[in-house]
Amino acid sequence: MSGIFGLAWRLLRGGGRRGMLGSALTVVAVAVSTSLLLFAVAANLAFQGRADREAWRNPVAATRDAVAIQAVHLDHVDDRPVTVVDVAALEPGAPAPPGLARFPAPGEVWLSPALADLAKRLPANRLADRFQGKGGGLIGDAALVHPDELVAVRGQAPGSPVMTAGLAVDGHDDIAPTKISGFTGTRTDNAIGYQILALIASVLMVVPLLVFGGAAARLTVARRDQRLAALRLVGATPGQVVAMTVAEAVITAFAGAVLGAALYLLMTPLLTRIEIGGGPWFVADTWPGVLPVLAVLVVVPLLVGLSAVVGLRRVVVSPLGVAKRETPPAMRFVRVVALLAVLAVVPTLGMGAGVGVVTVVLSLAFLAVNLVGPWVVGLLGRIVAASARRPAGLLAGRRMIDDPRAAWRTVSGVALTGFVAGFIGLLTPGAGLLGQADATNLRLAVPPAKAAALSEQARERLATAGVRATVTVKAGGGRGKVLVAALGTSDVAVTDRARTALDGLVPGRSATTAADDDRSGFRILDDVRTGTVTVLAVSFLVAIASAGITAASSILDRRQTYALLHLAGTPMKVLDAARRTETLLPLAVMGGGAIAIGMFCALPFALSTMNVSGLVTLLVCVGLGFAGVAAAGAASAPLLRSVTANPAPRPD
Repeated sequence: MSGIFGLAWRLLRGGGRRGMLGSALTVVAVAVSTSLLLFAVAANLAFQGRADREAWRNPVAATRDAVAIQAVHLDHVDDRPVTVVDVAALEPGAPAPPGLARFPAPGEVWLSPALADLAKRLPANRLADRFQGKGGGLIGDAALVHPDELVAVRGQAPGSPVMTAGLAVDGHDDIAPTKISGFTGTRTDNAIGYQILALIASVLMVVPLLVFGGAAARLTVARRDQRLAALRLVGATPGQVVAMTVAEAVITAFAGAVLGAALYLLMTPLLTRIEIGGGPWFVADTWPGVLPVLAVLVVVPLLVGLSAVVGLRRVVVSPLGVAKRETPPAMRFVRVVALLAVLAVVPTLGMGAGVGVVTVVLSLAFLAVNLVGPWVVGLLGRIVAASARRPAGLLAGRRMIDDPRAAWRTVSGVALTGFVAGFIGLLTPGAGLLGQADATNLRLAVPPAKAAALSEQARERLATAGVRATVTVKAGGGRGKVLVAALGTSDVAVTDRARTALDGLVPGRSATTAADDDRSGFRILDDVRTGTVTVLAVSFLVAIASAGITAASSILDRRQTYALLHLAGTPMKVLDAARRTETLLPLAVMGGGAIAIGMFCALPFALSTMNVSGLVTLLVCVGLGFAGVAAAGAASAPLLRSVTANPAPRPD
């Protein structure tokens, strides 16, 4: 085996400057795929980590041996949510909540770093006065979803009003005092929802990455096929050819994988700034771990090696066919049948479909689009060649007929990105919904028996705080009552002062506006928009890199053909026009088709969220896709002039 790797390494080094350039393109392609694959893996693990760090605030009632009481309610400041956790020990030595060095004593207050900083910067009557008590310290990262999260943990006595209060009439994020045996908790529905969305987004990113990584193994395939065919003709066995192919692919892919891992590490400071779920990320969230990184460094070269072997059938079976440059047989219509079979399943999906089913169907749709792409390119080649009236059209048509897979590789990245754009374009929620909610009236659920007395106390507190408000009591859910303080303004400073004035009026409850109550619901819509931009950015990065790398590799594969055509008198503008035609025509047909397929796959989930912003996203995607491929083609034009200037290139 060491001899095979040694021979493969010598063949790589002996390929000349252009041979090494082809290998370098493969390294870059694998590096891009690896870095973005690590990003997809890290994103899923990061959301899982967030869910685990948040779980302790969703207490599980103790069946026996309770050690503490825990209550949770949501407050707000500066239009940002503040999670307030009240805890009381039922016995000495109760375990400390996550992120705290010890269990808080009664009257002790622990603040997250962001909340402590905000309390110092804002006037005391807007925030700090709500958390009066003995300072316990800062809450550690182990208890926080993200670095900017506002969390307060207050120590209470078991018999304090906060620990004996009932569940609020409204306020779906509040949790009544619960006896617990530990701070393990369970994952919240929102956390699970984010994990599901992350998984679907990963499929939208990872499948094109795997396709791109597989295509990287076939870069400069013509040069390698000719070299291996020559080895077969001089006596190399099929097994030796396969082994050398795997060795060469693994060597280049491993170098690319290591480079990709290094690129990902360099990107992590930027990735932590992506705000989803209310804030940015801890640096530790972007590190997937040693084992996942090692797994990627092993799996990526193996997949590239496998992909390289798949393309060796002609070399192993018929090396003379490679040497004679025979046109391969046309691909079969069964590729289209596979796509139609997958699309037939899509209408059966819906909001009730399991995430596993949706993930599998999306993955199969992706792979089916990639499978049918070369067939469509071959069909286009026959149409173009039959209807050509100019030399450029004839050359482009013949090229697409001779090697539809290579022509497809050039545009596959953008076409698959079109699928992504079509799918999430319809699912992109519109903006501006939160601004429609009322932010001028503070509401506080109060016990019906104390409604009149509490309303009078509220008027006195607000007057003392210098806040003008009209206080009334209205019917709440069921038989409950809700105290309403009409502020007459949505000024955030006035609202915060009123919140502080009303804090503690009803133990364990905070005054909120309708906008506050809607904010947690609409935040996920904002996060979907952020996720849309992130997924599209990743997809376009792959698409543009794919177009540029495969375009350059295609020129290197056909450098002898280009050189001989130019030597025979074919003008450069004809060669360049043919190259543009064989790229832009499949891109227009398959790119548009992929967008339509993506929209079709999104229809079962988009019936209630279709909006103008999604269509705008779609149009931007189409424009960027065509611009990226055109730019990639223009960037490889100097390479085309270089290879045509050498009519007798050095043989590999």
